[in-house]
Amino acid sequence: MTTLIVIDQPPYGSWAGREALDMTFSLAAFDQPAAMLFLGAGVNWLCKGQAADAVGQKSVEKNLSAATLFGVEQILVDARACTQYGLEIDDLLSGTTPSESISETLSQFSRVVFAG
Repeated sequence: MTTLIVIDQPPYGSWAGREALDMTFSLAAFDQPAAMLFLGAGVNWLCKGQAADAVGQKSVEKNLSAATLFGVEQILVDARACTQYGLEIDDLLSGTTPSESISETLSQFSRVVFAG
């Protein structure tokens, strides 16, 4: 039974996404299958080369790069939201899987938690 954590908030300006990331890592660290889905402005979490110091915060890029070390099974991203934000798959962190159908993706998980 895998839990899907959904982040639809931008990576900076709110703590909701970071708390969701912590929840995902905690689940995975305690052998509870977990995956992440980034929707809407949340797709910006997955951008390579973030300049978080410009907003006085640490980059989430390093945190997300550690997801597989914690045992996070999948990092999914809404393909339509990527298009909306002008992002190509090459702009995103390695290991990111695009989803063409969010409703289909959501139906694959027994538990879905929306951050925010």
